[in-house]
Amino acid sequence: MTRVRAAGGPRAVRAFILLVVALATLVLLPPAPANAHAALVGASPEPGSVIDTPPSEIVVRFTEPVAPVTARIQVLAPDGKRITGTVSVNGPELRIQVRRAGQPLGTYLVSYRVVSADSHPIGGAMTFSVGAPSARPAEGDPTGVHPSVAVAGPTVKFVGYAGLTLIVGPVLFLALLWPRRAASRRGPIRLVRTGLVATAGATLGALWTQAPASSGAPWWDVSVTELSDVLGSPYGVILLARLAVLAVLAALLPPILHGKRDRVRDAAVLILGLAGLTTWPLTGHAVESPLRAAIVVADVVHMAAMAVWLGGLVTLAVFLLRQAHPRVLGRILPVWSRWAALAVVWLIGAGIVQSVVQLGSVGALWNTGYGRLLLGKAAILAGVLAMAAVARRFVLRAQVTSTGAGPLRRTVGIEVAATVVILGLSAVLAQTTPGRSVGTERTASTEKGVSQTLTSNLFTLQYSVYPVELGEFNTVHGFTYTPEGKPLPAQEWTVTTRLQGQDLEPITAPMLPLHPRNDALGSLTFPLPGTYEVTFTVRTTEIDQATVKTTITVPQVPRRP
Repeated sequence: MTRVRAAGGPRAVRAFILLVVALATLVLLPPAPANAHAALVGASPEPGSVIDTPPSEIVVRFTEPVAPVTARIQVLAPDGKRITGTVSVNGPELRIQVRRAGQPLGTYLVSYRVVSADSHPIGGAMTFSVGAPSARPAEGDPTGVHPSVAVAGPTVKFVGYAGLTLIVGPVLFLALLWPRRAASRRGPIRLVRTGLVATAGATLGALWTQAPASSGAPWWDVSVTELSDVLGSPYGVILLARLAVLAVLAALLPPILHGKRDRVRDAAVLILGLAGLTTWPLTGHAVESPLRAAIVVADVVHMAAMAVWLGGLVTLAVFLLRQAHPRVLGRILPVWSRWAALAVVWLIGAGIVQSVVQLGSVGALWNTGYGRLLLGKAAILAGVLAMAAVARRFVLRAQVTSTGAGPLRRTVGIEVAATVVILGLSAVLAQTTPGRSVGTERTASTEKGVSQTLTSNLFTLQYSVYPVELGEFNTVHGFTYTPEGKPLPAQEWTVTTRLQGQDLEPITAPMLPLHPRNDALGSLTFPLPGTYEVTFTVRTTEIDQATVKTTITVPQVPRRP
């Protein structure tokens, strides 16, 4: 019988065993530091430092290039007001421009959220002091505003929109459609003056409101420094230009309002009117839109059409339908009906362009507050258009001359009331984050893992877990800092996971400190879906140790990129 000898004999067996051990070691060891997430390595001013004068710029440095989540970056002055300016990045450096503080001496708080090059969101905070340390400002929502400002913003917008309609509609009627002797011009002229005053007042109110909206303070808590910063900003310059346009229009309009026409004056009023309308989109969502030029034009067309339609309805309902003879109305109303139909076409067309760009996706219509407001506005507009169709039938059938203007006046009155509600929704929409931005912020902030900052009396711990799914290969990366925000190397790390609501033993595992840095790597095991209590125990010296806890929810289906 021939005996077959295994090729390689014992040497092959030993080589195979060594290969298996090497592969197992590579799998079980944490990832190399070269692929770690971005970590804070320093800042200017230094975290915890005391300097003589307030900085004009704060620079935060990381281990790798980062992308800012601008809505989650803020600088708080010692009095708690936000003084955050322009935010930019230059590779691994986050640069934050700082506005002048009303109370410059004391402790400043800098909080940030960035996305590292490997797509993981990283958040943190640091402090420094000017002159001498003071109480640390309370960290709040970087985009939050005081309730008084939340009310004042839409109110000012609404008054501005209403003022605009009270200017455009009456001027259009008085210049082109007003009967020479059949009705008094006094009422519409007062309406135009009211519109000019309301628009100017709303513009001044917007300048004032911008200061507490930026600082997070109450509406009445505004300093001279904050007002001067607003006036010197692009936002303030544009609103000052609007006030200048209103002043010139107030000087040019009286002859037109009294029926005196001049081509040069009419052209100047038209050009100034378009320039004034442009100031609204230049101080709103259009500035940050992907197609800025197209959205600015669409906004101007939308507002002009709205002002012509609603302003004309107000003039018609309040004055002409009450004063003019039915025969005069029989000549005026067909012309106005054509104008109104044209205005509505442009209004809807421009509105569709705005919606497509500002929403970003169909799902944003019902998944975001902006989309739901837009749906409400569209529903009311559909009702108004139905009423307008009824009014148009009156005009086309010449029923005004036979039955009087009463039925038509009631129909137009309902149109005006409904369009006032639309104006209110438009004012709220102007203060609401567009659907496209909400989606971007959610994507930038959540990704496919979990990132959080935990605090204790001994240290601040920032951690991220990626991915979060069933199994053993969930990488956890932690960083420790002093309460002032300086990197704090730790000697020993352990992490424990325990599934809540189940009688399972907790799983405790060590994390590998990456000396001499302030971070550590490890892995988490999630055997079942559910909510896990995650406990980090960190020893920073031979005798100093602290524990922090959080929870992580693991979904039923594993989340793979």
